[in-house]
Amino acid sequence: MTTPSLSTRDLTIRFGGHVAVNQVSADFYPGTLTVIVGPNGAGKTTYFNLMSGQLPATSGSVHLDGVDITRYGAAKRTALGIGRAFQLTNLFPNLSVMENVRLAVQSRARIGMNMWSVWFSHSELIGRAEHYLERVALSDRRDTRVAALSHGDKRKLEVAILLALEPEVMMFDEPTAGMSVDEVPVVLDLIHQVKSERSKTVLLVEHKMDVVRSLADRIIVLHNGTLVADGNPAEVMSSAIVQEAYLGAPEHV
Repeated sequence: MTTPSLSTRDLTIRFGGHVAVNQVSADFYPGTLTVIVGPNGAGKTTYFNLMSGQLPATSGSVHLDGVDITRYGAAKRTALGIGRAFQLTNLFPNLSVMENVRLAVQSRARIGMNMWSVWFSHSELIGRAEHYLERVALSDRRDTRVAALSHGDKRKLEVAILLALEPEVMMFDEPTAGMSVDEVPVVLDLIHQVKSERSKTVLLVEHKMDVVRSLADRIIVLHNGTLVADGNPAEVMSSAIVQEAYLGAPEHV
């Protein structure tokens, strides 16, 4: 059987007396896209934060390719192959679009930009950054200061940065949030492309059920921090508990 690229075992976090994520165990495999759904306050983003290292677990564990990474911080997890796009954009607002992506390419290549860097290395970084900007349809904004971008373009830029890091595990937290109707298809097409790269493990938090239907190989449902359903989209979306509590009445699913 294929080894999961990412796993959680009894993963739990408490804030005082509140249990935000409660003993969640799940395996995520290469070549699959898992969508995590649930009502507001269900613990979806907190679960993402625990897996990507933004929050320390109270108990339980996180494993990457079978290695326990529970005590590793976010930076080390990124270096090991976990890439995360945030619900709120996480960019360098005073740098240009190109500079944001170039820094991601540079980080992935582990190349320092200093007076001793050779020109061909710099040219290669720029070329690779331009490739990712083309993928997200931002080439014409390459010299624009990030602070001047629309919200939708900022989300596309964050996807470009995530692609440039070339992670094994790609995590998208509501990637279409705040986007116009015209902007959504670009990002969904990118995620479809990533999904087609069978070596990648893709996780997605999303509220829009049309997006979930179009992307998911598997759906996980959280409620009050507890995993209450896990399976293929048809199974999960036909479940009475999911229809009533998380996705609306059956006629709306």
